[in-house]
Amino acid sequence: MPFLKQLDNLRMVQLLSAGADEWSGDVPADITLSTARGAHAGPVSEWILSAILCVYRQWPALVQFKDEEMWAHRRVAADTLAGSRVLIVGAGSIGRAVAERLAPFGATPTLVASRAREGVHAPSDVPALLPEHDVVVITAPLTGDTRGLVDKAFLAAMPNGALLVNAGRGKIVDTDALVAELQAARLRAALDVTDPEPLPEGHPLWQCPGTIISPHMARTVPGTNALCYAVAAEQISAFLAGEMPANLVTSRK
Repeated sequence: MPFLKQLDNLRMVQLLSAGADEWSGDVPADITLSTARGAHAGPVSEWILSAILCVYRQWPALVQFKDEEMWAHRRVAADTLAGSRVLIVGAGSIGRAVAERLAPFGATPTLVASRAREGVHAPSDVPALLPEHDVVVITAPLTGDTRGLVDKAFLAAMPNGALLVNAGRGKIVDTDALVAELQAARLRAALDVTDPEPLPEGHPLWQCPGTIISPHMARTVPGTNALCYAVAAEQISAFLAGEMPANLVTSRK
């Protein structure tokens, strides 16, 4: 974004998104860059829970039966969240909100972040954790470390019938590797983000069995903008007071 260099008095760029991957490489290093991290935790965690339940309770098949006016009693085999194990890759505000919302359903969440801390695993633990979990939720931001994280080996380590939910960024997942697993009906997926994005007509992901896709709209609910503006105002106020914003982006491409 060359125009930024033409703004001589620019001192801060405040984003309304939770991630900074589309901006971090273009904002000069001497300009403070901050995100709206935290504003999207409620809406996105709701989408994640609804996506898991949609797949687990076979809603796509039920809607199809309804459209065909068919009373398909006992024609679908539903799963339950009760007793399931959910691995959440990304322990920020969204990941923590997902973990909190899983508790009433009787599911057991496991959190992973870029560094280990109490109650949170390190990335190096992921290979051993994958075979033990029924659902893997991606809420991590796109960084050099997470780009392509969900590759062929990652997916192969997930147990048969496991569900991958991606509400982070499309480029975190190797699309070709995911398509292969989905076409073999070994895994299932719920995707709010894809690579490429927008997903073009005719792309094999559209026709993969056991897959639901939404067009990067997990955060889009009434009041979303107000939530973003409120967080942005807090970050800007801190900067104007001579403090570093809580949502400061420290890693640039």
